[in-house]
Amino acid sequence: VLLDLGGVEAVTLREVGARAGVSRSAAYRHFADKESLLAVVAMNALSELGDALESLVNSDDSPEECLRTGLLSLIDIGRTRPHLYRLMFTPPAGDPTEAMRVAQRAQDLFLDIVGRITGPQQASRYAALLLTSAHGITGLDLSGHMDLDKWHTDAAELVDTLISVLPKAK
Repeated sequence: VLLDLGGVEAVTLREVGARAGVSRSAAYRHFADKESLLAVVAMNALSELGDALESLVNSDDSPEECLRTGLLSLIDIGRTRPHLYRLMFTPPAGDPTEAMRVAQRAQDLFLDIVGRITGPQQASRYAALLLTSAHGITGLDLSGHMDLDKWHTDAAELVDTLISVLPKAK
């Protein structure tokens, strides 16, 4: 809640303790500092994203529909929880080993979905294109530049267009 209300600047261990209904110093027993807490928050969000991608990988939906759902879900996180979204894609303070493991899982699942469309040999290149495009859509939307009246399109149509131009595996 603190992160959503005011970004990383609003998060303090003392306020986390107060909002949790425990002593203001209780969070210090679990986290060395604010950066450690934020790293866990980011890892949890990436883990949840990985869980959602895993559900898509295991679904009976077409690869294109899975990809659409995954990309729109990521864009939705950016729209509805912009501070969390930025935190998810910020390198964590301290030892990055666990964060890298969690992020790698999400990336591997995303590559699996893309590879089902493009073939595994081309999955990395097109996954990077799709991810950077989703970040661009999110950034334009957050900055107020994704104006429907100006561009005559929205995030869903842009994602559909991106998916439609992907090469199909042979």
